[in-house]
Amino acid sequence: MAPDWLLEDGKPFVDALVLSHPEQLVRLRRACPEAAEAAVLAGDPCYDRMLAGRPYRQRFRRAWGVRRGQRLVVLNSTWNPEGFFGSGGSEDLLPSLLPRLAAELPADDYRVAAVLHPNIWHGHGPGQIRAWLDRARRNGLILVDPVTAWRQAILAADVVIGDFGAVSYYSAALGIPVLLAAAGQERLDPEAPLADFVRTAPRLNPHASLRAQLEHVLATHRPCPGPAEFVSSAPGGSAALLRRSFYRLLGLDEPSAPALLEPLATPPYEPPRRTAPLHVRARVRGQRVDIERSAEHPYAARGESHLAVHEETRDPGDLALADVIVREGAPDDPRLGGPAVWAAEVLERYPQCAVAAYITGPDTCTAYARRHGLLQLSAGTEADIDPAAHASALHSWLDAGGSLPPEGTTLRVRTAHGTHPVVVRLLSAPPRSGAAGP
Repeated sequence: MAPDWLLEDGKPFVDALVLSHPEQLVRLRRACPEAAEAAVLAGDPCYDRMLAGRPYRQRFRRAWGVRRGQRLVVLNSTWNPEGFFGSGGSEDLLPSLLPRLAAELPADDYRVAAVLHPNIWHGHGPGQIRAWLDRARRNGLILVDPVTAWRQAILAADVVIGDFGAVSYYSAALGIPVLLAAAGQERLDPEAPLADFVRTAPRLNPHASLRAQLEHVLATHRPCPGPAEFVSSAPGGSAALLRRSFYRLLGLDEPSAPALLEPLATPPYEPPRRTAPLHVRARVRGQRVDIERSAEHPYAARGESHLAVHEETRDPGDLALADVIVREGAPDDPRLGGPAVWAAEVLERYPQCAVAAYITGPDTCTAYARRHGLLQLSAGTEADIDPAAHASALHSWLDAGGSLPPEGTTLRVRTAHGTHPVVVRLLSAPPRSGAAGP
């Protein structure tokens, strides 16, 4: 609202300056009174679209493969050098946190998404951004479209880690817990509501346990009324106010039809695809298997460990060490030959591997276990657990001495967000020779 931004030769160069709340008009009159006559109070269409999209939260979460009981952590950064993804005071903070988030947050209990300001994408280029975040993406990071899908990501979030940009403020206005990783208060008008929010919002300590901080803010969060009050003085009414202003400027009568905003689109389906190795810790007690998977050895989990690797891992050496190898595919994909042929090839190629799992759907996979044969693992749609976790649970159970009867069995697989039944059904027994293939 400084004169340098609003005046040319001492006069406003805009016909209308849209403000979302009267408190902005008060500050405008104080900072640049010459532009006050051009001010139009018209609410916030961006916020209105998010309010209208709230009923579709679960749909947005499913679009990114967030399962029931999982928590979605959204990292967001504005484009200033002091921002979370900045090149100044917070240099490399967001990129440095990503490997730790992948290591500390169990893969079955959390998903992580990044919302970067369009100017970051424009300034560095999409190829550079994807290259910088390549490791994180292989660990399951959702890189959100900065124009079409960031609002949906906020609505889908359980917690937001951000900075002093608008995304953090919108998140707080919607009642979502926010941890600030970069404050940037020197960039803000100290009398603005955003500055007050930045002063009082919980801070992220990058040197402390990230998981403990996330769990604490989730458990103790109480929505702050300030952001919801000041983000818009006309929630739900911006379309009508804006159109009225536009037609007044044009000197035309408004149409009789209601003024409406475009609804938020459901993002394309993007299920988690982790091609980086996962370290798995499991405890087996009878038919129950407690399991935790993460990019590093789970620091809080107990039990025996094994390595689960996606077939399309970046380092082929990972496959030679893997106990469990997984991939996704259609059951009739001619390139892979189907689950049985693919599994036989994998077990022959990698003698260390005990279970090869071919994921055919969101809750089903076909696995070949040495000495046990070709098996179908299914949790049903109600369980909502990653089929790759089925395969690791099966391996842990068999490795602990589990006996598979001809009629199959049901395992009780427990992750941090619940216990799920996984039905194990024998499709074909192994050959008598004991060879790996079916």
